[in-house]
Amino acid sequence: MSKNPYLLVTGGVFALFIAMSIGRFAYTPILPFMQHESGFSTRFAGYLASSNYAGYLVGAVIASVVPLKRNRAIFLRISIVISILLTLVMGLTYNHTAWMVWRFLSGITSAFVFVLASSLILDQLAKQSKLGLVGVMYGGVGLGIFVSGMLVPLLINKFQYEGAWIGLACLAAVLSIVVFSTVKEDHAEPTISSAANISTPSKTPKWLPWLLVAYGLEGLGYIVTGTFIVAIAEMTPAFSGNATSVWVLVGLAAIPSCIIWAYFGSKFGYMLSLMILLIIQSIGIALPALSESSTSFYVSAVLFGATFMGVTTLATAFARNKNPHGSARGIAIMTTIYALGQMFGPSIAGVLTAETESYALAISCAASVVFVGALFLLPLIKHERLETKNDIN
Repeated sequence: MSKNPYLLVTGGVFALFIAMSIGRFAYTPILPFMQHESGFSTRFAGYLASSNYAGYLVGAVIASVVPLKRNRAIFLRISIVISILLTLVMGLTYNHTAWMVWRFLSGITSAFVFVLASSLILDQLAKQSKLGLVGVMYGGVGLGIFVSGMLVPLLINKFQYEGAWIGLACLAAVLSIVVFSTVKEDHAEPTISSAANISTPSKTPKWLPWLLVAYGLEGLGYIVTGTFIVAIAEMTPAFSGNATSVWVLVGLAAIPSCIIWAYFGSKFGYMLSLMILLIIQSIGIALPALSESSTSFYVSAVLFGATFMGVTTLATAFARNKNPHGSARGIAIMTTIYALGQMFGPSIAGVLTAETESYALAISCAASVVFVGALFLLPLIKHERLETKNDIN
């Protein structure tokens, strides 16, 4: 294993940078340029996004049932290599059906990288009493969004949208060297699999359904902004070819967000912090539906960027505290529910937008869904407070 926890976390940062920020979210800033040059509809744009999230769902399900044992690092490396290749071929093919296939497969690898990197690194950080660094690792998604948001317009201006995919794949290939040299299996750990070494209760814990519903609704709602915010900005008079600046701001706000929310979670309770986070996010999602000004979009980008990865940080930390010996399977189950929600979000938003010729209804519905998800956390706040009180006593 990486003896130095900071090197281990650095590898985790770049693993999520590659698979999530590039493999999963690079589509967001590239989308308006692909639409302009290829001429496909907003409805198809939603379907293309949903194909990626359907793959993410499949990958999460597979990760929850495949025995990983001591081979998580090997599976992680294979998944990263495939993710890079799938990003590359997006710039080498021009067929809509092929794009659907590539994005679907890319979703599978993204889920694998997220589950494997999270469980591998969380387990080793816990062993070294360094779980406070988990926020730094998840901040890798924000870093990747920021960097890709800066690079995409430069690459597109010189090489069109195809060059953006190819350029990001080359960047990912370079970063993978860091991941492969720092993230390794801890062979001193007991054998871990997705189905073994888990304390399985005789019945479903009372807190679990509430968390899963909230997490699934978050997946359904947040992904509308996560997919279309640049395309929406591009359509408004306030932005003239500079809509990717909104995505850059999302990434910039996301970089420190996980550290901040992890602190709030440990200080005030994970579920209270998560409920507040979701309410803030719902406001951020709704803003572009209320005003098309650049200020509205920039504030929306900051609120969205400051919250969407914080959800993952707080929810996975809470679940891991509940089941410290089964992190791989627990994270995979939560990721599956999350992916189920986000699989439908872009398609529904695409259809609503096509029918109404406006993103306003889709954005409003997404914000409402996230707000409802926050309400499902109320019983968990009480549960967490009672548990904390019992621990003190």
